[in-house]
Amino acid sequence: MPCRRPGWLLVVSLLVVLPSVGRSDPLPHSAPVPGGIAIIALPGEMSIPPLVYYEGNRVMVRQRDNRWVAIVGIALEAQLGGHTLQVRRGTHPPQPVPFTVHAKEYAVQHISLQNRRMVNPTDDDLQRIAREKTRIEAAFAHWSDTAPRDLTFLPPVAGEFSSPFGLRRFFNNQPRKPHSGLDIAAPQGTPVQAPMAGQVIDTGNYFFNGQTVFLDHGQGLITMYCHLERIDVKPGQHVARGHSIGTVGMTGRVTGPHLHWSVSLNRTVVDPMLLLAAPDSPPSASTASSSNQR
Repeated sequence: MPCRRPGWLLVVSLLVVLPSVGRSDPLPHSAPVPGGIAIIALPGEMSIPPLVYYEGNRVMVRQRDNRWVAIVGIALEAQLGGHTLQVRRGTHPPQPVPFTVHAKEYAVQHISLQNRRMVNPTDDDLQRIAREKTRIEAAFAHWSDTAPRDLTFLPPVAGEFSSPFGLRRFFNNQPRKPHSGLDIAAPQGTPVQAPMAGQVIDTGNYFFNGQTVFLDHGQGLITMYCHLERIDVKPGQHVARGHSIGTVGMTGRVTGPHLHWSVSLNRTVVDPMLLLAAPDSPPSASTASSSNQR
């Protein structure tokens, strides 16, 4: 999914910041950076679940250590400096909870594409892309009140992490939006599994993304799987953790078979590595520059 151009560097320094979450913790790995996740302790009573909003979007909340915490996705384009959550409880006025964003730098990636339409689409292509953007945004805006049981994902496919999240990208030397997901290189036809239980909210064939599946895992946590060869699920279907949703392919804008995996929290794409149960080190910039990409 395309992303707006960021000011590349940020870190979130919270009014109340919880320590980074260990690998056995059911919460995500805390990485308060652009494209990262901030875990923010909230004021107030445990008996009253709060409604939390950030940039006008509803935010996931969880219980931890006898208090509520907000699990906040931070946009790649977030500005340096102060940000604010709005916490609402019953009929009380919204309570602001401030935090600050600090720095992270993302690598640069150059990709050569033979299909020039995937770099400079035609007018008809642009109309299609605009329609598809609206559909993608609607999928990421989906909200269900049921919270996921935990927030640790299985890898959706067995393969090499070939291109990390957040890369500043150039297609045929032309600057484009940063990389909005994690690419996993695998042979065509390799099964793709749901990394967590969820509901299929949409499927389709998109100009850039190719054959795509969207899963809703609850409370604004949405995942997207692109470039599939085959889709094995239908909208409305509930899938268990590990259930096959399709196979790796080369549809859409690609230079080789791989899965593009995006994760969205509160309508904001974040680094999928932060939700893996035991994340490995991301690929280096040199590795990412030569791998098969969307």
